[in-house]
Amino acid sequence: MSQRPALFPVLLAGAVLLLVVHGLGRFVYTPLLPWLVEDGLLSVKQAASVATWNYLGYLIGALLAVRWHRVSQIRRSLPWALALHVLSTLAQTQAESADALSFLRLLNGISNGLVFVQAPSLILEWLARQRRVSSSGLVYLGVCVGLILSSVLVSLSNGVLQGADRWWPAALLSIPLAWWGWSQLAKLDMPDEEPAAEAAVKPSGRLLDRASTPLFLSYAGAGLGYILPMTFLPMVASLQVEPGDFLVGSSWLVVAFAALPSPWLWNRLGVRLGDIIALRLSYVTQLIGVLAALLLPGASGIMLCAVLVGGTFLGTVLLTQRLARALHPHQGPRLSAALIALYGLTQLAGPWLTGLWLNMGGSLHSAFWLGAGALFWGLFWMLLVPRRN
Repeated sequence: MSQRPALFPVLLAGAVLLLVVHGLGRFVYTPLLPWLVEDGLLSVKQAASVATWNYLGYLIGALLAVRWHRVSQIRRSLPWALALHVLSTLAQTQAESADALSFLRLLNGISNGLVFVQAPSLILEWLARQRRVSSSGLVYLGVCVGLILSSVLVSLSNGVLQGADRWWPAALLSIPLAWWGWSQLAKLDMPDEEPAAEAAVKPSGRLLDRASTPLFLSYAGAGLGYILPMTFLPMVASLQVEPGDFLVGSSWLVVAFAALPSPWLWNRLGVRLGDIIALRLSYVTQLIGVLAALLLPGASGIMLCAVLVGGTFLGTVLLTQRLARALHPHQGPRLSAALIALYGLTQLAGPWLTGLWLNMGGSLHSAFWLGAGALFWGLFWMLLVPRRN
């Protein structure tokens, strides 16, 4: 009797790649943002614009993943996406203008979107072949560790590096991690194409139907709802709490530590309660977190938002991806890519709408009402997703 292949090396490789592109690529910008503004490299409005270009790249990367959704295509494009990430991150260390940084963040976002879709999709398909799909959410632990690592790197280098040089720690660490992660996934024993299954009715190739459409609409709310606190919370903390308060320099660290156990927790809740019930609970939790930042004064609201949103947003991602595959198991990677593309589109709208609000004289803090409304929208549509056994 053949032994079942070990899960740990595969899950670890996927987690490392998500750590690289999300922790050292996307989210390192959040703790860096106040310092880049203080160094004079960016203004607050330019910082929001740079974030928008990164989210546009993420959307482009996810759309490319919709096109390149087959296993053979993922094997070809994933290493190139990782190379693009490493090169664009290295180039950011030389970006002395907002325009140059915007272009490089666009490229970095493209690589992030591709890897964030393709690496978990490849692993999920492999797990499905091993009949161990319930472990899929653990891949997202890499994002959580990446949040902590990005915060630590920024904190340790503060006072030593300034301006564009602040990107160096993330850039140098990305190189060996990206190489190791791909070298492990390249060894996965999977056929490039699944054999055609004999069935009385050929599975539909439609992405949207009565089951999946509410899930797509709900996920749009999730993308817009979480991106405002996850991008601007440290900046809001610096404006809302007293100078010298712990949260001025460490609100992102609170988010990171809250996120650390979240893939295991929400993965477990999905198994115990069912992915649909767990997803509804995740929307409620995030909504409470954003409302706390809006309605509670100063440090208490910022702290509660950091804990609840930080500890929940990845649960929404992993549960949605797994539920989507359960609804349409014959087109898992394609559906995953389409969902991430939609998520990327609504994330792109977040900083853009925030910029419009600031130009109209609104405050960064009051822009969080947009996030609260988006999460309420997501919860409403999540109630309409039908249950599946």
